[in-house]
Amino acid sequence: MTKQQTIVLRNAVARNPLVRLNAPVDMAFGADEQIALVGSNGAGKSLLVDMLTGKYPLREGSVTYDFRPSASTSVYENIRYIAFRDTYGSADANYYYQQRWNAHDQDEAPTVRQQLGEVKNEEHRRHLFDLFGIEPLLDKKVILLSSGELRKFQLAKALLTSPRVLILDNPFIGLDAATRDLLTDLLARIAAMGTMQLVLVLSMLDDIPPFITHVVPVADRKVSVKLPRKDWLEHLARLDGETEDKQKQTLDDLRRRVEDLSYSHANYTSPEVVKLNRVSIRYGERTILKELDWTVMRGEKWALSGENGAGKSTLLSLICADNPQSYACDIRLFGRKRGTGESIWEIKSHIGYVSPEMHRAYLKNLPAIDIVASGLHDSIGLYKRPKEEELAVCEWWMDVFGVAALKDKPFLQLSSGEQRLALLARAFVKDPELLILDEPLHGLDTYNRRRVKAVIEAFCHRRDKTLIMVTHYANELPATITNRLCLKRNA
Repeated sequence: MTKQQTIVLRNAVARNPLVRLNAPVDMAFGADEQIALVGSNGAGKSLLVDMLTGKYPLREGSVTYDFRPSASTSVYENIRYIAFRDTYGSADANYYYQQRWNAHDQDEAPTVRQQLGEVKNEEHRRHLFDLFGIEPLLDKKVILLSSGELRKFQLAKALLTSPRVLILDNPFIGLDAATRDLLTDLLARIAAMGTMQLVLVLSMLDDIPPFITHVVPVADRKVSVKLPRKDWLEHLARLDGETEDKQKQTLDDLRRRVEDLSYSHANYTSPEVVKLNRVSIRYGERTILKELDWTVMRGEKWALSGENGAGKSTLLSLICADNPQSYACDIRLFGRKRGTGESIWEIKSHIGYVSPEMHRAYLKNLPAIDIVASGLHDSIGLYKRPKEEELAVCEWWMDVFGVAALKDKPFLQLSSGEQRLALLARAFVKDPELLILDEPLHGLDTYNRRRVKAVIEAFCHRRDKTLIMVTHYANELPATITNRLCLKRNA
């Protein structure tokens, strides 16, 4: 008896050269297999997913499906794909960066309840709502969800439809540790049931959950032969051992370059960088921050933590002057009280910032170097042509983050990981006095995570630099961390 195969690609080549892999794809997914597509940033994983889902027509070859026991043969009904780039769904159409913080611009945005729609299987609904903590979010505007809450909502919405094949792009990023463990257990149970096939798209090459049975490596826009999970991990261990010394030398060189960078900007001289005095933030009936006192002194390196929805991103939006409520709060930056005459741009000129919200809002299809250059003047687009020496600085930081070769490529044609590296270069480009990094390693592959962590470490060794960093992974924090603040979710 022939083994059932849910998706089969035979000599498949996309018609459009912009979305074409560098070699034809021959691959089949057995119906009883749980698959991980793994590869570095820009390797071509998303292009492979586009082929699997039939997003683009083929020039050569074929893609065929067998979704049994599903009664439907429709790809749309049987395959669900949650992409890395966080999205607010239909609320995304006119989304802009500060919209989450501007209450008067949220009236037309749908709620979580409206986006989830009617759910027929009540037991299934209750189980998923309990698992992801959806019930308290139901009447919340979708664009008010934190990055982690948004991911929980996306996962619950996809799982509620019970697709035959569920493709998840880096499903664990942005989730706090407890939710990651819950999700791993849930996916393992789904895999054991055998009614839904899981395909995980992973940038962390060694982070392969135990329920995965097979791995498909993707590198240099070529798809390799599918391997059993055990064989892939053995291959990866050998490969990592061979490249570790070479990587170490590269990272040591990077650290020296960043530490030896000349100081060309005038800094504030205040010993206090951030001071919040009994700061409270409310949205409707929900209290996000309650009478928070917090002081960050010059040169300190802070780790900011807390479960999804605890208010971490809201707190950072106050510091960066992106939240209108910041002007009603007692906040001092660099020793100056907010709202006493200094412009937003004067404040921002001393702050480098990157976050999932910023990444989500960056829909400008400018050359990547223009995106980096926009950090010189804290704009989302590029409204002022940089000088030649400023472009040289941009290219220097792009080289530090390993994306200098992509400087002329349109930003929206970069992979999500490459976009994140460009946005990191944007945050560092003015050698800021205060560096605020919200989940900076989001979606990066194993090597680029090491690279970015090395750059952050080196930057922290520079004179009078202050860091505030958010991550749900303790091993991502630099060794230079001096202080910690853990936010608790309010009622």
